[in-house]
Amino acid sequence: MSTQDRYPVARPCLSDLEERYLVDAYRSGWISSQGPYLQKFEEQFAARCGAAAAVATGNGTVALHLVLAAAGIGPGDEVIVPALTYVATANAVTYCGARPVFVDVSPQSWCIDVEQVAASVGPRTRAVIAVDLYGHPADYAALRELCERHGLLLVADAAESFGALLNGRPTGDLGNATTFSFFGNKVITAGEGGCVTTSDTALAERMRLLRNQGMDPRRRYFFPVVGFNYRLTNLAAALLCAQLERADEIIGRRDAVVATYERELADAPLLFPQPVVPGVRRAPWMASFLVGPPGAAGQRDELARALDTLGVETRPFFVPIPDLPPYAHAAGDHPVTADLSRRGINLPTYAELTDVDLKVIVDRVRTALAGVTGHR
Repeated sequence: MSTQDRYPVARPCLSDLEERYLVDAYRSGWISSQGPYLQKFEEQFAARCGAAAAVATGNGTVALHLVLAAAGIGPGDEVIVPALTYVATANAVTYCGARPVFVDVSPQSWCIDVEQVAASVGPRTRAVIAVDLYGHPADYAALRELCERHGLLLVADAAESFGALLNGRPTGDLGNATTFSFFGNKVITAGEGGCVTTSDTALAERMRLLRNQGMDPRRRYFFPVVGFNYRLTNLAAALLCAQLERADEIIGRRDAVVATYERELADAPLLFPQPVVPGVRRAPWMASFLVGPPGAAGQRDELARALDTLGVETRPFFVPIPDLPPYAHAAGDHPVTADLSRRGINLPTYAELTDVDLKVIVDRVRTALAGVTGHR
């Protein structure tokens, strides 16, 4: 099928500005992990997020690991994470030798359930990772109060929520540290890349040390600690500087895409939009819907197959982490996670979708829904 006939679920929004900055970085010779675009990106990204510092990394997964490692989390420690998230959240804990403790998510926000976090805090708990699932910030006011009371590190996994606001505050300084991903399907992207923002200057300094193989910044090739090669390249930073300049434009168009789906499919049978808690401006990462009533099984997959036949790519919600073989030993019941995972679907969401494209996709969704079991 041609591009007009088939719509991918995600696509980066790139312009002449990205090309110009990338070529400039290339011609400068600064193509590796030093260069002016790196410094510029870290300064501008920290300012955008309202944080004191930004530490750029090779991707969002190592950003998570870097925070935990810099905080000294290791074997014998426990870190509370939501059961519904991308596997990287749990993997970063495992890399440290610590144990992820899974709790359910809230049906009102799809983010980590604060009451269940409180019930899961034990003598080995060192941190909580809250995930801004599908662009919706978690309840950071309640989580910060809880973590401060117990002396826990609060990490915000904002891989999906760049551009979100919580009571007017941007994602990036709502926890002790916040991690971002710039993978190709994210709101802003460099293909790969990540970042940690924090207002804890000591934590930022420790992360910079560990990011660069543990090399002492005042004594070249002297390594006081075992570190990692978690650096971002100047080429990737050049792309991100351009994306940051265009961020409001990209977010605005993606907002319009999600709003169009929710408006035009408001009366569609078996389709329920992502809930948004008062005070939240979610990031328009993916247009997210639930298919069928609570407890339904199979209708989401039936809809996805029908849409694929019609040229509309979709993606299902994440598989619950405790259902994955590496974490199958995890105890606990997570009914909200299980239900959302069975019913959740993402529709194509990217800035280059025109109003005509959206009308075509909406029409195809309605056609596909007409054939789903339970609506015939």
